[in-house]
Amino acid sequence: MPVNDEIFERMGELAPAEKKVARTLLASYPSAGLQSAAALAKAAGTSTPTVLRLVARLGINSYPEFQRLLREEITHHMNSPVSRTQHSTVKHTESGVLQDAVTNKLPLIHELPTSVPPSEFDHAVQLLAAGPRQVTISGGYFTRYMAMLLSSQLDQVIPNVEYVQELFGHDVSKYLRLGSGSVAIILDFRRYELAAKQTAELAKSRGATVIVITDQGLSPASESADIVLPVTVDGVPFDSVVALLVLIEALVEAVMLASGERGIARMKQWEDSVQIARAYRSPAAMSVDLTTTPERQRHEEE
Repeated sequence: MPVNDEIFERMGELAPAEKKVARTLLASYPSAGLQSAAALAKAAGTSTPTVLRLVARLGINSYPEFQRLLREEITHHMNSPVSRTQHSTVKHTESGVLQDAVTNKLPLIHELPTSVPPSEFDHAVQLLAAGPRQVTISGGYFTRYMAMLLSSQLDQVIPNVEYVQELFGHDVSKYLRLGSGSVAIILDFRRYELAAKQTAELAKSRGATVIVITDQGLSPASESADIVLPVTVDGVPFDSVVALLVLIEALVEAVMLASGERGIARMKQWEDSVQIARAYRSPAAMSVDLTTTPERQRHEEE
């Protein structure tokens, strides 16, 4: 089994400091592991003994042996016809851009089970389904739209969910209310934003559990995270949010299922309370006099 697959499968067994090393390895695999143990520890924000403990946990006798395995994987990867084909330049076919886009985006979704460690996903679900006293959700330049979607859907399943629009503006009080038993969910993707890192640090300092949803390069906010959910975002001309959207929907669905009757009751409260006026294309609706005022309607009824 490749070393990165072994790390991925064992993520749930690792201590917090070991997880930092594992995430750093997976983010820049295998090049991160070809550095010295001290350099890898510095990149992960941990210590050299932590790196060596992770290597030992993988069943590898020494760090030089670990690096030998990585070099063997690189050699195999370079000689693999499948790898060369997958990394070739993609040109549009006669099917057209739309069909090619669908074909190219589907693999991003299929990679989710291998980019998001199941143990991390399950931990996030259990945490949210347990009913945190406060959940704050924030995003960046593009991902704020995904953050808004996540908060809108999650708020209908569990209480105390807040979307944070201005991280260090008038919404900062939402983070200042965080404490033990709270959860901060931060979305930050490449061209990472300093505000996301600062928000994660602030939430962590307040005693909240920090969940970072990011890309395969890992946002600097991950350094303060308890849970990291990385998705593949490769795309042209912009990074694709296809896999991110599927992850968000899967997360909300899993929280709803784990919440059981409480989740259903919460959704029912929303349906009973929120009133949305809708227009129907029926003969009766089409014949409504839009100039009729409430006063005129009462007069006509009398």
